[in-house]
Amino acid sequence: MTTATATPIASPAPAIPPDPGPKRTRSWISRFRPSRIVVNVVLGAIALFWLMPSLSMLIISFRPAGLFEISGWWKAFTTPSQLTLQNYKELFVGGNSTVLGGGVPSGLAPGSVLDSLRTSLEISIPATILVTLIASLTAYSLVFGRWRGRNIVFLTIVGLMVVPLQVALIPVASLYKDLGSAIGWNPFGTVSGVVMFHVAFGLPFGIFLMRNFFTGIPTALIEAGRIDGAGEWTLFRRVVIPLAVAAAASLAIFQFIWVWNDLLVALVFLGGSPHVPLTLFLYNQERTLAANFWIISTGSMVSIIVPLIVFLSFQRYFVRGMLAGAVK
Repeated sequence: MTTATATPIASPAPAIPPDPGPKRTRSWISRFRPSRIVVNVVLGAIALFWLMPSLSMLIISFRPAGLFEISGWWKAFTTPSQLTLQNYKELFVGGNSTVLGGGVPSGLAPGSVLDSLRTSLEISIPATILVTLIASLTAYSLVFGRWRGRNIVFLTIVGLMVVPLQVALIPVASLYKDLGSAIGWNPFGTVSGVVMFHVAFGLPFGIFLMRNFFTGIPTALIEAGRIDGAGEWTLFRRVVIPLAVAAAASLAIFQFIWVWNDLLVALVFLGGSPHVPLTLFLYNQERTLAANFWIISTGSMVSIIVPLIVFLSFQRYFVRGMLAGAVK
């Protein structure tokens, strides 16, 4: 009787991983290709050239006022000991600057930088909130409303976007005067009048942006909510708005920066008021103190801080909001 002997099965040899050396070397070399280096250098030079005015204002704001006509702002790199906070102290706290020939109004006194900062916020915040809210409600009605003529209304709103702001200054001022004769309250020369003007001219773009975003929301969500008994306000608040946070934040950024940086409307409607926004405050300083640019550069840096904070706070929504409605 023969006994069968089991032949052991040889296990497969372990796979030898490829040598990553050449691949890593090629990846490392590809990062330093001459074409990429040239592109990075050119982009860096463009960025530096673009930031040069802001950098010069920043350095001038920290240099003593007496050095402005003596040496250039770039001298601060070789002698950094000349940098000081005296300009900001005189601008906010007030002082008896010999360059100004008198003191700068301090605190919240009319004509001070803090009063102008407060006035700018009183104009920018309500105008931003109203435009964002009204534009969202209007866009919701244009997209999900069930009434005729929506497309005609939307085309009319788009047409209003091409109307220059400058051509409406005198008609609106005349309208404010007629309103004062009719009801006894003239918005001309008041913060409320400036807010209404900015809201009126910010709505066309706001409606256009929000409407384009709302068209990407599936109609089935709205219909399902209506079947469940939800009203239009509930659908807008609980379904549409949570999906439109990016677009609303993007609109708020644009509107706030546009209103914050406005000079023309404030000059026309608040030119004779003791309480003026920050842009008009800087304009008045440049007009009366043309040779003393330290206060202009210092005030400009203060004016940059607030919109920069707003932009950085909503930065993550900005790109998504700008692409709203672009991809279906």
